[in-house]
Amino acid sequence: METESDIKSILPLTEATFFILISLSPGPKHGYAIMKEVTKMSDGRITFSTGTLYGALKRLLDLGWIVRNDEAAERDTEASRSRKEYELTSLGKNILNSEVARMKDLIQLAISVKPREA
Repeated sequence: METESDIKSILPLTEATFFILISLSPGPKHGYAIMKEVTKMSDGRITFSTGTLYGALKRLLDLGWIVRNDEAAERDTEASRSRKEYELTSLGKNILNSEVARMKDLIQLAISVKPREA
């Protein structure tokens, strides 16, 4: 199990990884839904090709931050090909929560610092 210091050593996340994790925070999604949501949430700054997205998902699977939900593929009997859904693991949730807390701290610091007058 990852400790808090282990998780903090992973941070900061890349923007792409952050957006993938945050897109999965409400619940499982298939790859195409992740791709669309990341583009929308990032105001178009991040647009994944399918190869790039699935490479990132494979890396997150290997790290244990997400899992593939194969039950969704079994339920999807009408689709011409099964869609695999991905969801956050407990580790992935902890990493995302730690990154959000880190970002909040940065924002609070930026708000509290008063710029010097020129």
